[in-house]
Amino acid sequence: MTDKTKKKKWDYSDIAKWGPGKHEMGATIPESGTADDYETGGWRTERPIRDMEKCTSCMICFFGCPDSSIIVKEGKMQQEFDLKHCKGCGICAQVCPRDAIEMMNEIKVCKLEEK
Repeated sequence: MTDKTKKKKWDYSDIAKWGPGKHEMGATIPESGTADDYETGGWRTERPIRDMEKCTSCMICFFGCPDSSIIVKEGKMQQEFDLKHCKGCGICAQVCPRDAIEMMNEIKVCKLEEK
């Protein structure tokens, strides 16, 4: 491995003390990894809601989801989504051929869940 191909390791041990000037532009995850390594659902503004009466478990949303947020057990889609990783992009709702997924405002959904 040459100097040009060496992976850059960031020192972020004191990240809690960083101000805006120390963060590199666009840097939010300091090392490469997968979405499984980081809980990224906290910035979601829209949440997917599945209508299980319409859903046929065709798996198209599963293959379209960039965050692996569609939960599948025994070959069937589950009612819930992995909200720790879902960013609310809406791809699942867009690709669903049965319109079984609706994107709803996160704040409104949270308020409904409180009742």
